Amino acid sequence: MSIVVSKVAEPYAEALLNLAKANDTLKETTNDMNIVSQFLANSSDLKKFLANPVITREAKKNIVKDVLGEQIATNTLKFLMLLIDRNRIALLDGVAQRYLELSYKQESIEVAKVISSIQLSAQQQQNLAEKLKTITGAKQIKLALKVDPNLIGGFTVEIGSQYIDTSIRGQLRKISNLLGAAN
Repeated sequence: MSIVVSKVAEPYAEALLNLAKANDTLKETTNDMNIVSQFLANSSDLKKFLANPVITREAKKNIVKDVLGEQIATNTLKFLMLLIDRNRIALLDGVAQRYLELSYKQESIEVAKVISSIQLSAQQQQNLAEKLKTITGAKQIKLALKVDPNLIGGFTVEIGSQYIDTSIRGQLRKISNLLGAAN
């Protein structure tokens, strides 16, 4: 997420967090924003549609209601409608990510962004979370998973300011740098 998107998304994420706390719906809203984030991660077409300035607000509202209306709470849906009304729906991914960061910080949960070459099984996810708890000393770890076959094999983890790269692509890059430095 760029710095500009982050700066613009911040007040919206904070407002949604404050609304969720005031209504005592923090867990529900966090779950909703996880659903929104997953939809956006899995559907580049939806992202493009929402970011397209030519498409009317009404069309965007109808699509959001059709796609997410049954899966998220009324307050979260109203929040998405507000983003559309204020022409900020293109920032939805940034708002969702920032909201989740703030929400997890509130609950003392560390978020680890994991990119793997293949989909991780439930057992692998659990083992990785336990290992990351040990490494970071965190009470709880939430994995934000993405699949990138370009890694060839292995995975990368970004948690806080730490970056762990066990991918084949990362190893090849290191070898390339070593060979380049030897010349």
